[in-house]
Amino acid sequence: MNADDDGLEIRLEGIVQGVGFRPFVVQLAQRFGIKGWAWNTTSGVTIRCFGEKHALAAFLKTLLESPPPLARIDSCETRAISLQALPETFSILPSRAASAKEALVSPDIAVCDACKRECLDVTDRRYCYPFINCTHCGPRWSIVKTTPYDRQNTSMDIFPMCSLCRKEYEDISDRRFHAQPISCRDCGPTLELVTCEGRLSERVTPGSDAATATQRLLKTAAECLKNGLILAIKGLGGFHLAVNAHSFEAVQRLRERKKRPHKPLAVMVRDLPTAKRLCHVSSCEEALLSGRLQPIVCLKKRTPFPLPENLACNLNELGVMLPYTPLHLLLFETLNSIDALVMTSGNATGSPICTDNEDALKKLVNIADYFLLHNRDIISRVDDSVCRINGDRIQIIRRSRGYVPDYIKIDAPAASILACGAELKNTFCIAKADKAFLSPHIGDLNSIENLQFFETTASHMQGLFSIEPGQVVCDLHPDYLSTQYAKGTGLPLVQVQHHHAHAAAVMAEHHLHQEVLAIILDGTGLGPDGTIWGGEILLCTPAHYKRMAHLPYLHMPGGDMAAKEPWRMGLSALYDIYGRDALECLPPHFKQLSRERTGLVLQMLESSINTPLTSSCGRLFDAVAALLGVRLISTYEGQAAMELEALAENASITFETAAAQGYSTKIGSGRYNGCLSFPCTAAIQGILDDLCIGTPKTDIAMRFHAWLVHAIMQLIEKLISHIGDRPVVLGGGSMQNRILLTHLMAGIEKMGLNAYTGETVPVNDGGLSLGQLFIAAHSTTQGNP
Repeated sequence: MNADDDGLEIRLEGIVQGVGFRPFVVQLAQRFGIKGWAWNTTSGVTIRCFGEKHALAAFLKTLLESPPPLARIDSCETRAISLQALPETFSILPSRAASAKEALVSPDIAVCDACKRECLDVTDRRYCYPFINCTHCGPRWSIVKTTPYDRQNTSMDIFPMCSLCRKEYEDISDRRFHAQPISCRDCGPTLELVTCEGRLSERVTPGSDAATATQRLLKTAAECLKNGLILAIKGLGGFHLAVNAHSFEAVQRLRERKKRPHKPLAVMVRDLPTAKRLCHVSSCEEALLSGRLQPIVCLKKRTPFPLPENLACNLNELGVMLPYTPLHLLLFETLNSIDALVMTSGNATGSPICTDNEDALKKLVNIADYFLLHNRDIISRVDDSVCRINGDRIQIIRRSRGYVPDYIKIDAPAASILACGAELKNTFCIAKADKAFLSPHIGDLNSIENLQFFETTASHMQGLFSIEPGQVVCDLHPDYLSTQYAKGTGLPLVQVQHHHAHAAAVMAEHHLHQEVLAIILDGTGLGPDGTIWGGEILLCTPAHYKRMAHLPYLHMPGGDMAAKEPWRMGLSALYDIYGRDALECLPPHFKQLSRERTGLVLQMLESSINTPLTSSCGRLFDAVAALLGVRLISTYEGQAAMELEALAENASITFETAAAQGYSTKIGSGRYNGCLSFPCTAAIQGILDDLCIGTPKTDIAMRFHAWLVHAIMQLIEKLISHIGDRPVVLGGGSMQNRILLTHLMAGIEKMGLNAYTGETVPVNDGGLSLGQLFIAAHSTTQGNP
């Protein structure tokens, strides 16, 4: 190589650490005869390379167009350089700090096929090793303390590499070249099995006997599951509570101990054929189940369903995932005959999932019988993500493992904004320049423990990405802990209306900056008029909105209690028609409620005491579910609406037939404002009439869905005729209802309009913080407060 050869410095930002990027650069340099160096920085990867001009050009082109599969290059800066003493090879240098932390961290990745094969190969030195990983898979986000992403900056720093692991780590031709979590049975981490009393049952120590000890320990754990016991398993981003999914009694015992009587439980199955035996699996669902992220995927249950119905009570879907860590893989290998395990979050209901061994032994002692522990610390708590396929679209319901901390580009300069989200399904969102980072799923922000989780995760992400918020955003609702936290920061505050934020989340995901018509259907959100909104049609820009139409108003007797006891909304709907005679019109199944109880609620309605008005789609579903006898008391958020949807899916009539037979709709001005709306009295009366003549409840449920879609479409058509064509966005938690979303999207597209909904960002409150941030970013750029 001559001293007058060209030199080039390349600075890359994006997901370029922890994804095998530097080894890839070295191999690429060798291919093109390039000499130089590459190193991690706190902003990404820097490369200094020397060679002939055509070779450098080919090297750069290949680098940008064909990076490693887990990498994402977001920016590339180049400049010409020269050196007097040129390098003889291409090598990786130790990491260096940059002026600011800009480096992105890869999400945690499911165990790859190559590692699976080695883990099950008796001749491989990592046979039966439950922490096997390589540059293509394994922990990333859950173990990183700070950037750059090097071993000493992760929770693997306490496990020195053995000589064989060190050799692989330094071998450019090895799959584990610079794999930061690299380990084996000689260097750890390791497992132990502990009883609920804290007594050690089995422990694996590093060394040549580790494989045998691991097999023995897992055999004991498998026996626990076979005997119907509850096993707490420390996983990638937190604990799971596991039981034999084939055992009704074991599932019921878990429900009783966790105080979770009906909420659906996720199931981990041995392999894809097992998933297909239990559920219908489309090609899109198969790809999602078995891809590198491997979230929980909501699948339609087969009939007859081979597993106990108490896994997903009164629902047609089951949340299914495949083993995504080597520990899961080995556990199923040991279980033999058991091919499905409940794997639900390892927490007391309402608290964050446990991540620390001692913490789990204290908090789960009254739930779990045994604890399967390991000694690799979890730095960042991260729940399993939940997705479903709707048509050919992926719809993320809970965005966490595998997706966090990947960012969303928002096409608006968001100058260090922190958006705090709402109360239910909370996430927060932080931004730097045009990158918005959604937090992992926090959960319902209604306890001190969850608020502490929110605060520690926000602090960690701000430090990791060197973001110091200069502005904070929250919901209008004064009682949300997220609102109180935001106000307590002392930063300049922007408060955003709940449903505008839902619309803006979809706009941010799809890069929509023009005026849109937003159809937002959800459970609750405070309106600026003091009423509870939840079935809204808004005319929106990213910075402003105008309420154009809404679902019919009903009273919520008891306020928030009406969301927990749908029978209150059923009685409210009857009161809307019959007034004080509503008690005489209650369907027979209401008799299980005392006359005193229903009479008291009727008095509240008559005297307008604690009966706020709501246009909520969720509460309308509650009313209909109660009238049909689907659900009088809910034990989890959205239960009545989910069960009503499931009932409709089992109808003997199609949606089109239900629409043709539908209940009447009359569009006009709302009773309480000048917005367009429609009464629900005709539909409620039609439902009661159908019940009286013995119409199957499944068909009534489908007719209700068809009526609601038809009414909303009438509102859209009337508005478009006045304001002209607009893109239409659909958001809010009720848009997780397949029937509503599918037929609204089809109807809007049939009108020749472009329709958008949440796909990579949840349409429920889990995506709300992104919308808040998007609004604040545009408000700032337009000079609004």
